[in-house]
Amino acid sequence: MQKSDPNASNNRRFFSYLRKYKFEFFIAVIGMIGYSALDTFVISNLKPLIDDSLGNGDTAFLRMAAMAIVPLFILRGIFNFMGTYTLNWIGAKVVMTMRQQLFEKYIHLPVSFHDQQAVGALISKVTYDTEQVANAASKALLTIVREGAFVIGLLVVMLYQSWQLSLIFLIIGPLVAIVVAVVSKRFRKVSRNIQQSMGNVTAAVEQAVKGHKVILMFGGQDYERERFARKNNHNRQQTMKLAVTQILSVSSIQVIASIALAVVLFMASLPSIMVSLTPGTFISVVFYMVMLLKPLKQLTTVNNEYQRGMAACNSIFAVLDEKIEVNTGEKQIARAKGHIVFNDVTFTYPGKERPAVTHLSFEAKPGQTIALVGKSGSGKSTISSLITRFYMPQQGVISLDGTNINDIELRSLRKQFATVSQHVTLFNDSIANNIAYGVTDKVSKKDIIRAAEMAHVTEFVDMLDNGLDTVIGENGLMLSGGQRQRIAIARAILARAPVLILDEATSALDTESEKLIQDALEKLQKDCTSLVVAHRLSTIEKADQIIVIDQGQILEQGRHQELLAKQGHYASLHALQFGQSSQQ
Repeated sequence: MQKSDPNASNNRRFFSYLRKYKFEFFIAVIGMIGYSALDTFVISNLKPLIDDSLGNGDTAFLRMAAMAIVPLFILRGIFNFMGTYTLNWIGAKVVMTMRQQLFEKYIHLPVSFHDQQAVGALISKVTYDTEQVANAASKALLTIVREGAFVIGLLVVMLYQSWQLSLIFLIIGPLVAIVVAVVSKRFRKVSRNIQQSMGNVTAAVEQAVKGHKVILMFGGQDYERERFARKNNHNRQQTMKLAVTQILSVSSIQVIASIALAVVLFMASLPSIMVSLTPGTFISVVFYMVMLLKPLKQLTTVNNEYQRGMAACNSIFAVLDEKIEVNTGEKQIARAKGHIVFNDVTFTYPGKERPAVTHLSFEAKPGQTIALVGKSGSGKSTISSLITRFYMPQQGVISLDGTNINDIELRSLRKQFATVSQHVTLFNDSIANNIAYGVTDKVSKKDIIRAAEMAHVTEFVDMLDNGLDTVIGENGLMLSGGQRQRIAIARAILARAPVLILDEATSALDTESEKLIQDALEKLQKDCTSLVVAHRLSTIEKADQIIVIDQGQILEQGRHQELLAKQGHYASLHALQFGQSSQQ
């Protein structure tokens, strides 16, 4: 069984976007064909102009041409507007649709996909790749239809006026087609490389801009400059390969066309043809052939644009075909009680060989606070990613109120959790909107202010001119780390979820702020089940259960005093930490 050509499949898929605009495309085609037909009509009158008007002194034709030329060019302008504007409108619509589809795909793809992708490359697909599609949907199609119709029109007129001289095009036509077919494959391959290199360039810029403080601090300017120069140069090399292919293809077709012109001139010199050849016919055919050079060049050049667009489509469709998060659950939960059970859970990150957690089992009863402690990389944060189903374990069951979380509808499941991480994500919006982000129920300004007061956000907000309406920049750029974390805590307070996940929630706070917020968190934890990931053991001494994890396995679990009495790993961590704090 023969496999289908993926390029042909993607071409059909691209044209499926255009089918939505059949009427508009019909208008565009009328405009483009009308434009080319008028050009052909004007040029076709070259023969009677030479033979009748200039050769025989017929002035009536010249007067008629003088009166018709201005209306014809006005009509030509109308046709040009119809074709150009409509195709650009269609191209803009197609790009808008693709960008919307890509964006919606990004926000529904699983965390594992984003873990393996450079942010800059994903941004490049939405910006650069879709622009290539716009060129294919507007500029390329405009040139293909308009110039194609013009070439066909000229050939028909040439065959009508002198079929003997025009037969040469039956020979050079297949040669031109072969050149275009070979060049198309090259264009598509190089265009794909350009898109990848553009993604790398965008990723390098995005990384440097985000990490500029680290670059300045550690003197990494030379290293970053050289690394970007390599990626930038690679992009230049791919662009030049495309330019060379384009130049050679245009030159090849023009050489083929010049051979055809030479043959026509030679044939015109033959006595058998010269007898029936008028000056107007000869000059017209030669003029038509010269006129053919420009549209043939444009058709070859625009093939570059079209193939770049198709290569961009391949890149975009590859993302659109990615599977979104698996949402196997159907059960809806209004508000969970907060009973969490991990039963023999083992999970390995994609591409890793060593499990992040191994045969993990523990229970958190409603209202309890479970603290997870251990050194970095021990698997503590993985537990919060598993319970919110960012990842699915390869073995074991995680249940919420006795129901396997895989059986709970994904949005319904995640509504049961409020998360405060050490890596706070804020949006370029007001502080109030960041606090209320994701709250489906309508909240009043009073509710937002109450949450802000509990998280001690108002302490620094009151000093801002616009208060809670202050726009904080991308990811809270205008705020300190501690201020950003307080907003994240206020967001969790406002969510009123039955399960609270605190992943180093107070890591960016000073001692005074930490004590204030710890009081607020303790009040919040009374009404919900809490999973607390902490390095500072002083923040979890009141936990109902402390679980010590190392290399993804539970070493010890119990209450604070019980674990100290065991004189095990927890006692060692406690002694080490408090020993250090006493020396400082």
